Amino acid sequence: MKKALSFLLATAGLATASFTAQAQDNIPDDMKALMTKYTCIACHRVDTKLVGPAYKDVAKRNYTNDQIVELIYNPKPSNWPGYIAMAPMKQVPKEDALKLATWINTLDGKPAKAGAKKGTAKGKKA
Repeated sequence: MKKALSFLLATAGLATASFTAQAQDNIPDDMKALMTKYTCIACHRVDTKLVGPAYKDVAKRNYTNDQIVELIYNPKPSNWPGYIAMAPMKQVPKEDALKLATWINTLDGKPAKAGAKKGTAKGKKA
């Protein structure tokens, strides 16, 4: 566990520098700020697998916003075989986690449908 944490911390530093250096114009500034603050960028990118899955791949799973928030707090490594297990990110305030989840769900490539809000859907497996 300590080895994995050390790896994640080292990766966080490198990824932060890499993230800043790369053009990430497709990410709204408020989301960039949250992803930097909570070190999401250490392991995730919008459309590229890094240490963790790409946000677009998460969006394709059709999780509700609430399910993504729950996975931020209590990751389920069995949902993402082949990736390093994510550490629980319980320090992220729910309001910020929900903002991130809502934004992630805009990346599924599907147009928003009236009355079909992912944040209110029930019964999907997380």
